Amino acid sequence: MHLFAQLYEFAASAGALEGYVYRREEVDMKALTNWIGNLKAAYGLLPQEVLQEVQPSIDQTLGRAWKSLALGLGQDHDLAQTVKSMVKGWLPETADDFQKRKWFQE
Repeated sequence: MHLFAQLYEFAASAGALEGYVYRREEVDMKALTNWIGNLKAAYGLLPQEVLQEVQPSIDQTLGRAWKSLALGLGQDHDLAQTVKSMVKGWLPETADDFQKRKWFQE
């Protein structure tokens, strides 16, 4: 699979995870376990030069997902910690922290 397709699939899965756990009290733990495990595996397969370019965006998306998981499951839950392990920089203050302007916004 082409690297661009791999990156797209990772980003789509990360963004969908963020939306799924946002302000959600009940989640399908089996599906969530598989989802986060697959996301972690994909993250580990992305080349370092790609991660250097996209890590700040990953930090924002998965950081907000972590905030939601920490609220719902507890910040020390294994799934929350797995998501947090993919965040290398700044963690957002809340799951609602959307401060970054997109590259396509003027």
